[in-house]
Amino acid sequence: MNGRTITSVDVARKAGVSQSAVSRYFTPGASVSKKMAEKIRAATEELGYRPNVLARAMITGKSRIIGLVVYYLENQFYPEAVEKLSIALQENGYHVLLFMASATVGDVEPVVQELLDYRVDGIIMVSVSVSSTLAERCRELNIPVMLFNRDQPGDSLRAVTCENRDGGRLAAQMLLRGNPKRIAHLAGFEGASTQIEREEGFLETLKQAGHTLHSRANGNYHYEEAAEAARQLFDVPEPPDALFVGDDHMALAAMDVIRSEFKLRVPEDVAVVGFDDIPQANWPSFNLSTVRQPLNQMVSAATQELIAAIEDTAPVRKLRIPPVAVTRGTTRP
Repeated sequence: MNGRTITSVDVARKAGVSQSAVSRYFTPGASVSKKMAEKIRAATEELGYRPNVLARAMITGKSRIIGLVVYYLENQFYPEAVEKLSIALQENGYHVLLFMASATVGDVEPVVQELLDYRVDGIIMVSVSVSSTLAERCRELNIPVMLFNRDQPGDSLRAVTCENRDGGRLAAQMLLRGNPKRIAHLAGFEGASTQIEREEGFLETLKQAGHTLHSRANGNYHYEEAAEAARQLFDVPEPPDALFVGDDHMALAAMDVIRSEFKLRVPEDVAVVGFDDIPQANWPSFNLSTVRQPLNQMVSAATQELIAAIEDTAPVRKLRIPPVAVTRGTTRP
């Protein structure tokens, strides 16, 4: 083709079919006969043609691209969630654009604006909050937004989370079975709905059992900050003998400090419960008792709800999936 860009018209001529047939061939869910599809495939391979997704979006109004915004990937829960979300969306004929954003709303806005420039069909915010102004902007553009592992009470955004209060209750129950005397909590990011709800469920269950919280420190969902928070909790004359950590990533940091710096045994001296059930929690070196977020169910619900909103006028729903207690070797029987 003398170096010029190959177009769908060239493919149609080569295959001896109409341009609309070529367009249908590259549109997920569209109908093309087997014989015609084989002709188009052969012509496409011979000419080296690839469809221009963004150009098609300008014509059809649909890019079949989903913007995925993630705060950070340090915690293994998030790479796993991103992978599963990407696979589920691809299986439904959508492509994913991944953007990284800070935890603060102010830093999210330019990222989402950039996504809008790509004419995305929908946006999934993984543990990231959205301002009311930005949410309204997306509504005006008819671009549905899905919050994943985060909720904003009182707004009209779709959300899929674990039932975090129940998860906090399960964590308390696992620790209480060991008859602890001094129960501590290593919290995550204070403004996150996940942290607020998990702690509420945890404290409610302690109160019902006649216990109060011995001590509390904040790890902000980061390994180094969680390690420092653990030092604050345990560098006292009477350290905790039971610890609920806001997520597994911080729990691993806490266990490293408890064992290596304070020479305490887990669970004999201090029982530990995390939250998420990341792959490392099941490693023999940690063997962490935790509360499992049902990630597969959460991903399935989020993708189904978002696609329904893109392809139809599905109602806004906030879905909460029940968590599961996973007892391993860091809690006393």
